[in-house]
Amino acid sequence: MRLRTLLVWLAVVPTVAMGVQVLISSDRSVQEARHLRKDVVAGRQTGVPLYRLMTTLQAERAITAAWWSGMPVPGSDLRERRTDTDRAVAVFLKSPDPDQLHSDRAKDRLRDVERRLADLGAQRERADARHGSPDESVDYYTDVISGTIRCYGDFNHVDDGGLRQEATSLVALFSAAEVVARENAILALSGPSGKLTSARFGEFVEAVGASDYLYDTVTLDLPLDDQDALQRILTSNAWQTKSRIENVIVSEHRDVSSGVVLPSDVSDWRAAYSTFSAQLNTLDESELKELLAHSDDRAAELENQVVLLVAASGAALLLVVAVVVFTTRSVLRRLRSLHDRTVAIAEETLPDVVDRLQRGETVGTDALPRPRGEQDEVGRVSDAFARVVAVSVEGHRKLADERQGFSVFASGIAARTGNLVSRQLALTEHIQDTFGQDEALLAELMSSDQLTVGMRRQIENLLILAGGEISDPHMEPMRIADLLREAAAEVEDFRRIDRHAMDETSVEAGVISQLSHLLAELLDNATRFSPPAARVAIRSELVGDGLCIEIEDRGPRVTAEKYEEMNGRLHSAPPYSVLARNAQRLGLFVVGNLADQLGATVTLRRSAFGGTSAVVIVPGEHLVPAQESTAAPRPAKEPSPVPQPAEERRPKLVARQPTGDPADDPAPDASGLPRRPRKEQVRQAANTAPETPPPSGSGDAPGRPALPERVPQTHMTQRLREPRTAEPVGQDAATPEEVADAWADYEDSTRQAELELRQDQS
Repeated sequence: MRLRTLLVWLAVVPTVAMGVQVLISSDRSVQEARHLRKDVVAGRQTGVPLYRLMTTLQAERAITAAWWSGMPVPGSDLRERRTDTDRAVAVFLKSPDPDQLHSDRAKDRLRDVERRLADLGAQRERADARHGSPDESVDYYTDVISGTIRCYGDFNHVDDGGLRQEATSLVALFSAAEVVARENAILALSGPSGKLTSARFGEFVEAVGASDYLYDTVTLDLPLDDQDALQRILTSNAWQTKSRIENVIVSEHRDVSSGVVLPSDVSDWRAAYSTFSAQLNTLDESELKELLAHSDDRAAELENQVVLLVAASGAALLLVVAVVVFTTRSVLRRLRSLHDRTVAIAEETLPDVVDRLQRGETVGTDALPRPRGEQDEVGRVSDAFARVVAVSVEGHRKLADERQGFSVFASGIAARTGNLVSRQLALTEHIQDTFGQDEALLAELMSSDQLTVGMRRQIENLLILAGGEISDPHMEPMRIADLLREAAAEVEDFRRIDRHAMDETSVEAGVISQLSHLLAELLDNATRFSPPAARVAIRSELVGDGLCIEIEDRGPRVTAEKYEEMNGRLHSAPPYSVLARNAQRLGLFVVGNLADQLGATVTLRRSAFGGTSAVVIVPGEHLVPAQESTAAPRPAKEPSPVPQPAEERRPKLVARQPTGDPADDPAPDASGLPRRPRKEQVRQAANTAPETPPPSGSGDAPGRPALPERVPQTHMTQRLREPRTAEPVGQDAATPEEVADAWADYEDSTRQAELELRQDQS
């Protein structure tokens, strides 16, 4: 999962969670406000009529009890109370359907009150006929009134502490008023005789204690204003009379066999009750209306809270979204900048720096990233990456210095060893010239010479791989045919090589040695990996990109993966670790290095004969038109051998392969071995102006018999066997001083060559 996706999810999840929480809170507040609205409507349409029904039932209960007990109750008063009750019942029954209430318990309570009110007419008829007992009639009214009070406890179902406490206090006030009204009904049952049954007296005593407890408790829960109003009622004269009568009844009653005889002070109860009951009813009704008003205010407050919550939450969500978007974009922008910078350094700057270090160039610190000292996480990562790059570059710099130092060291060793090998070749050539009349010895010397040439080529391989350059002694361009012949002469098994130079084109002098060495390495591989009797063909021809030289062998079959691996060696500079693992197969690395220097391309592929074909494409910039001049005349005699200078490290070898041109392919000697031309012969062949042959006779002392002329690719054995002209005695005109001068010149030349070699190496 991408980092952008993770950041987006990190922003979306809390935003959605916050939105869901706001929706839930808003919905809860909306639902609570809606329920409060319903409760207020139900309270106004059902609660107020229900309270008035309760008060009228209490009044009818008291007058019914008085009438049943034989008190002088006017019939008009009884009918008036019943009329008030009927009006209250009618108003109550016209209130909305109880199913509109939210609370199921409130619905059940109201239905129960309605069922009990249906028996009101029958109960009045029994009372008028005095069927049953007065207690049953009083208990009926008490049950209906208790049901109405219980309805109020189930009206308010909102989870609001203040409203719930206010509703609880209201129900307590109604219950306390009902207890006092029950006392009034019980005292009305005493009748003119002032007697109560023991059960009724016990109910009265319980009602007295309950009323005192309820009013004391309710006073503490009411608001201050309502507490003051209630205290005024509880401290009024009527309430004091009520308390006095209760105390007198409790303390001065007389127990008789038929019940309890009340004191005469009971007669003052009725007037006092009429006074404080009206005050209590007014207080209770005002408390009910205040509760409904508070509920309405609370509903409006909840609705306002919902609006504020939605507005504030929306603003907060927008702020959160803005902060999240800004943070995400900032983090992604910084990470993108870090990514682009690190990718550019990893893919462009660092490889370029490492490549320059490997080439031995100096790399300044400006090309590398620097720690900025930033304190945030992205900045610390960038600084850590900059330090890693610095450590990596420093390691590559040390490796490059060590590689360069080792290259210089190996180049020096290779140059010195190559100088010794060149001197060895010069000595071998001197021995050939001196003892060439012995065919067996000459053959051995030529074999030794060929091995020494191979040794020199291996030393030059070391010099090439170490980063050195092969000095080229050639001063003039060389024909392709001569170049192929020189490359073939570098190979030990040169007799198996067939040369085909199809175009008369020359190669410029500055690349002759490199190109000859490249071809020699490919020819050496071709001869070594081919069967001993198989031939190796090398041919050249001009193509659109330059000169194409193809070497074809009859070696074993090679897989496509192996060709891909070998071509990889031809086109990449290997580290020393790879060279160490392939110490016995360095030829392809050398070929690739030389090809890079020449700008040539070398490709190995399967040939039509099942072997391997190496195709070399030499750029046209290294080619020049062939000169039309003939070969320079050969000298009549060879000068005495002298040590070759250090820069002449690639003497030409002429392979034993006829080309059809007598001028190009002199006759081989008796042993069939190739001959390497002397340095003077190389320079004479490069010079197009003919030189005057030396006079017959010795070049050192005139008058001496002329030596036989040595021709390359020919043997002197036959001519040496011919009778020699008698050497005149005393014809050597060289004096000891002349010999000393010649030897001094030789030593000076040797020292000069060594001095130039040391300068080249430094």
